[in-house]
Amino acid sequence: MSNIRPADMERITTRELADKFIEEQIKEIREQVGDGKVLLALSGGVDSSVVAALLIKAIGDRLTCVHVNHGLLRKGEPEQVIKVFKEEMGANLIYVDAVDRFLDKLAGVAEPETKRKIIGAEFIDVFAEEASKLDGIGFLGQGTIYPDILESDGVKAHHNVGGLPEDLQFELVEPVKLLYKDEVRVVGTALGLPDSMVYRQPFPGPGLGVRCVGAITRDRLEAVREADAIVREEIGKMNPTPWQYFCAIPDFVSTGVKDDKRYMGWAVVVRAINTVDAVTAEAVEIPWPMLTTIRDRIIAEVLGVNRVLWDISDKPVATIEWE
Repeated sequence: MSNIRPADMERITTRELADKFIEEQIKEIREQVGDGKVLLALSGGVDSSVVAALLIKAIGDRLTCVHVNHGLLRKGEPEQVIKVFKEEMGANLIYVDAVDRFLDKLAGVAEPETKRKIIGAEFIDVFAEEASKLDGIGFLGQGTIYPDILESDGVKAHHNVGGLPEDLQFELVEPVKLLYKDEVRVVGTALGLPDSMVYRQPFPGPGLGVRCVGAITRDRLEAVREADAIVREEIGKMNPTPWQYFCAIPDFVSTGVKDDKRYMGWAVVVRAINTVDAVTAEAVEIPWPMLTTIRDRIIAEVLGVNRVLWDISDKPVATIEWE
């Protein structure tokens, strides 16, 4: 298929259209791959998950998925990837626990762009090492979608593995490259993926690394992960839910009081926004009873936190993420 979306291409909005798309892509994948083998970096995000499910239907165990846990994922995400793809879909899945490797490289690094570069480079290194252990791989699956092509000429920032060494270059298999995100979600539902994966919120490539503001420490990173789970659970009860909602923990402490003693603790910043194009965004009003529930749960359940703040900034001037 061409990298230019055909003007007459029908929008995938229904199960019937999604089923038709799946049938066409399975045929195209089989024609492209033949008897070959495909390697896929499976992050657990919407795009890579849908591509994995499509490839499993098309070529079965000739797909090898590599899931790299860099320690910056949200609570329960590595476990969900293993459950859905390995246990339920029978995927040939390689799980790589690289938490220590990533966090050791990030220790003491506070500058946001440097953190991003370290995470991206280390991911490529880990993925390349796993790829070099496999024989007969001729193709690389990628979750490129149409906006990626429009914005970056087909290179998907933070998720692609385009930096692989010369001896590990493969022909690309990109079955959803002509779809918009909402269409990918419809296809994911038709493929039987769980809603928690298909309707997963936008999540930055560096993961919680940009929500643990400043130099990442393991204790503060764990606090971000636990607080994020509470924020997603509680704000997820809103109807309609905001486009994106999460929390960040800045790299400073303030005075708190517990058991009549003063101590220093972190502040969790709660953020919920609505946007159409992510170029501009508006803060979403969170009902006060929900905010107080979030506050009480975070302070009671998350070690080291003594304040909960609400970020009501719009974009511009503020960005969506804190880094």
